[in-house]
Amino acid sequence: MNNKILHITNGDKTTIRLKSFGFKGRFITWREILGEGKTSSDIGSEDFWKTRFNFLKSSYKITKKTFIDYTLKEYRNLCINKNQEEIVLWFDHDLLSQINLIAIISWLKRYRKHEKISLVNVNNSKLTALKKISELNSNQVNRKYLKRIELTADDIEYADYMWQLYCSNCPLRLETIYKYNPMSPFIYLSKTFEMHLKRFPSVENGLNFLENHIVNFASKKSLISKKQLAEKLLKNLESYGLQEHHYNYKIERLKILFKSFNPLIINSVGKNVLDNKQNVYKQLRCENAYLGGAKQYNYLYQNSSTKLIKISY
Repeated sequence: MNNKILHITNGDKTTIRLKSFGFKGRFITWREILGEGKTSSDIGSEDFWKTRFNFLKSSYKITKKTFIDYTLKEYRNLCINKNQEEIVLWFDHDLLSQINLIAIISWLKRYRKHEKISLVNVNNSKLTALKKISELNSNQVNRKYLKRIELTADDIEYADYMWQLYCSNCPLRLETIYKYNPMSPFIYLSKTFEMHLKRFPSVENGLNFLENHIVNFASKKSLISKKQLAEKLLKNLESYGLQEHHYNYKIERLKILFKSFNPLIINSVGKNVLDNKQNVYKQLRCENAYLGGAKQYNYLYQNSSTKLIKISY
């Protein structure tokens, strides 16, 4: 396997797995979570990284040293790796991986023009029983690698365009775009943006799809702690690609719906919200909450029509 290949992976588990299988070449591990928090389309700029650090610091208590060591140093490694014969992208099907994927392709379009870029699709387009790259054995990974897809100029333009839309302050355009590219090699993007739009608060009760799932799950299971709930959510909501600390943050934001976290008991407000008898939009509204380039609470998702509604404040 060619030493002049640059592998860009969706995380440390994938990088370690590929190296253990004997893949040669240079490796860049993309550790950002661009599917969470505010983003701008100018990926890699000073303002871009300032925005990302501010989000990670405020939401997940990430220190500046950790951010530099874990994220920026790896990004700098990407910047200095030039003139490979091929760049191979290894990204899973989940929402966070797919958002990272289109962001990286947007960056490559700008800074690595005319280089050969290939995409490894681990699963087929049937979104059932999907596996992550780190879950496959050596033979499975090698077969997928041999079937990798070389991205055309149109593919790269499309991914870049979707990234621009994701970073726009108006997500309404995504509603009419994301599902209309049947020949695209990005077979998971349609599902990704369908899930993304449902992350805006619902008209019905002020919770988004994920938050409704969290509260509903907590109400039906006998759980002793937030940690146990987060562990259960990891298994039941793999398509989001979130980690335990992400769920801990989201659960804590919903504390007004809980009577107790030890054990987990939802209160009367939580029960009313699940029954769509009470709306907690105003209580949860956060001016600094973003999904991509859009303010999360400037839009409502209507489940009946699967459409977003813009609201003004």
